Amino acid sequence: MLLVILRVAYLLVCAGAILAYINPETAESEGQMIPRIINTEDGQVILKVDTTAQIIARPKIINDNKLTAFFVLLFISQIVTIGDLLIAKKRIEVISAIYFGILVGVLLAYLMIQALNPIVKPPYTGMAVMLTLLILPYICVSLLLQTKDDFRFIIPYVEFARDLKGGRPLIVDSSSLIDGRIAEVVETQILESQLIVPDFVLQEVQDIADSNDKNRRARGRRGLEVLANMQKSPHTEVRVHETNRNEFRSMAVDHKLVELAKQLRGGVITNDFNLNKVASVQGIPVINLNDVANALRPRYIPGERLRMKVIKEGEGPGQGVGYLDDGTMVVCEGAANQVGQEIDSIVSSVLQSSSGRMIFTKPVHSVDS
Repeated sequence: MLLVILRVAYLLVCAGAILAYINPETAESEGQMIPRIINTEDGQVILKVDTTAQIIARPKIINDNKLTAFFVLLFISQIVTIGDLLIAKKRIEVISAIYFGILVGVLLAYLMIQALNPIVKPPYTGMAVMLTLLILPYICVSLLLQTKDDFRFIIPYVEFARDLKGGRPLIVDSSSLIDGRIAEVVETQILESQLIVPDFVLQEVQDIADSNDKNRRARGRRGLEVLANMQKSPHTEVRVHETNRNEFRSMAVDHKLVELAKQLRGGVITNDFNLNKVASVQGIPVINLNDVANALRPRYIPGERLRMKVIKEGEGPGQGVGYLDDGTMVVCEGAANQVGQEIDSIVSSVLQSSSGRMIFTKPVHSVDS
């Protein structure tokens, strides 16, 4: 809405300025009546009034074709508006954008006029000055209105930084959306940074949701639901980021995420082990949801008693496999023949990594014996 108002106001200002430029009557009406005393040869004194008009030099083609010239000049001034409409919208603080846009635009217009003085000669000087003063301020204001997250204005002792919660943004990958735990993390209000979902990640989740495989389709739909719930959450700011598809066309998704994180000077949220390593090697901060979950899980140390239900047989001979309420896999030695039963076991060792955690146990009766 603000951009629409700006464009309409710009059109009206341009129309008024161009009309004043091509209409000679406006300039002549600005003349002043100046009395002058003239001494004639015969000694008489005559009081004469002269009219001095500030007439601006104009090309003959404009004076002869005022209506056509008006529309041509108006079209030239609106070329920047047409180009501006082709650029995607971006966010900006309105007051600072207008202020700095006009300030910088007028300064650039003055420098441009000074540079054009030796080149543009009368009667085209006035037209060049008018178009420069109209176009450059508009371009500056429009750019600032649409590029808030890409620019930082620094003047002596004052810095206008990007308005992002918590500083650097965090880029969300498809694995964390499909996993779903990120929505619960957001609700805890631990994350204060802006969450950014790139368009290629959204497309990847959409493709999974449209898959013919039932399980993949369910995972993709869960990812879309998680994103929708996070966007409704009042505890964080989630934004879908449009990228330059030509720039990232030949890259894999993981490399796209890393390059985008470098451009935005942000971090990555994932539970993908490989992406975690790739980003860490290149100095990109990574929040691994598996690491967060492992840090919050209750600790089990060797010797503690653990009650579990054996779900299935393990890969090793005689092993039974069960799961804790938080999804942690428990492997119990000698429990393969107790599938479907709840047993008491003793923790023998714990294996923990970024890809998850496994607890190895032995039945209580085997330890006692």
